[in-house]
Amino acid sequence: MTRLKPTILATLLLSICVAPTVHALDAAAERALFHDIYKELVETDTSHSAGNNTLAARRMEKRLRDAGFSAAEIKVVEPFPKKGNLVLRFKGSGERKPVLLLAHIDVVEAKREDWTTDPFKLVETDGYFTARGAADDKAMASAFVSIMAQLKREGFHPKRDIILALTADEERGGVPTNGAKWLVEQHRDWIDAEFGLNEGGGGELHDGKPNIQRVQVAEKVFVTYELKAKNSGGHSSLPRADNAIYDLTEAVNRIGQYAFPASLAPVTQEYFKRSAATYTGQLAQDMQSLGQGRIEPEVLARMSKQPFFNATLRTTCVTTMLAAGHAENALPQSASATVNCRILPWDDLAQVDRTMKELVANKDIDIRQWLAPNPSPPSPLNAVVFGPIQEVSEQMWPGVPIIPAMSTGASDSLYMRKAGIPMYGVSGIFADSGDVHAHGLNERIPQKSLYDGREYLYRLVKKLAG
Repeated sequence: MTRLKPTILATLLLSICVAPTVHALDAAAERALFHDIYKELVETDTSHSAGNNTLAARRMEKRLRDAGFSAAEIKVVEPFPKKGNLVLRFKGSGERKPVLLLAHIDVVEAKREDWTTDPFKLVETDGYFTARGAADDKAMASAFVSIMAQLKREGFHPKRDIILALTADEERGGVPTNGAKWLVEQHRDWIDAEFGLNEGGGGELHDGKPNIQRVQVAEKVFVTYELKAKNSGGHSSLPRADNAIYDLTEAVNRIGQYAFPASLAPVTQEYFKRSAATYTGQLAQDMQSLGQGRIEPEVLARMSKQPFFNATLRTTCVTTMLAAGHAENALPQSASATVNCRILPWDDLAQVDRTMKELVANKDIDIRQWLAPNPSPPSPLNAVVFGPIQEVSEQMWPGVPIIPAMSTGASDSLYMRKAGIPMYGVSGIFADSGDVHAHGLNERIPQKSLYDGREYLYRLVKKLAG
């Protein structure tokens, strides 16, 4: 039997004892650095009214420069005042086409007087991070920054370029200052990629345990209508049958009572098929039926009672704002309503428009779209992307199914998809349904979920680019 010399044996024993400790220290250091990046980004106000997106982009630029990226690898561009965007290109060998990591760093408004705490100070209590943008979307944005920094420090050599884009004004929709839209239109070459990752997906916790992880591959089309009824008005002491408020009310009631036809596409059929296994009883049976491509009347009636499933199955239009009248003692000369529609991406936009006008059915009511619809095609269920998504998820949460999904809301992925860049909404961040409060008061995210999501994205980016 071969015997080891005492010095060699001592060295081996030391390495066995020290290696795990060094790794643990590295992991702890990366976690602490991620926390600092997250805190700095969250506490930089990027709301439209008072914030500065350019300042946030510059602060993230410094974090990346500190990790070793050169000035030539990072662009911070400000096409509009305080609406800066950051684009970083981590060069790879070129064996594969680039991957895009997209995250918006603007946030919706938050009034201090409405919140329990200062919305632009990160509060860490009861296992949660609370602040405006804590979830949407500074969780993913800061994760991407820290991941790129870690990969740079590690000397990682990707087989494809990794492009990071941190953008402005996602929360304001298709305005000219929207950073993702601007990059596609003005500098497509900066962000051109084989595919990309963005917000829109995420995991659900049931009884505190990971249950499913959704991957957003499609989103409904956002369209807003304005209805305006006009009338000659008069004195309120002499009411007449013709009344702008009554006319408008009848029109919006017809819209509210109308159910657009239900339909399935491959992405929603697959969503119901895979989701069925995570439920029991009648709901599981109904999902199985939809997963087989069947829309039976009794199934549709039951599923339509639940807002999320109803919105997954059909186009929806809902009245969100009303305004009317000019004086308490006068018959109204005008009344207006805002109706927001979320249209299935495979529905006929012209037919939806015709239906809306037919429902209004009043020559005294003007109906118009605020902005033209901006549809985007669903991303393919590509094994090159879904394979690693599933593999890394199985490493961290064994048995949790990956479910492709269509989001009922809108994201900047639509600009990329329209430009021919398939986008996949995946975060690895799990939360109880309704517990995040994105856009709402006291927005928060579970601390463990944030750290787990960052680790998931680190492994996923490395797998996709390696």
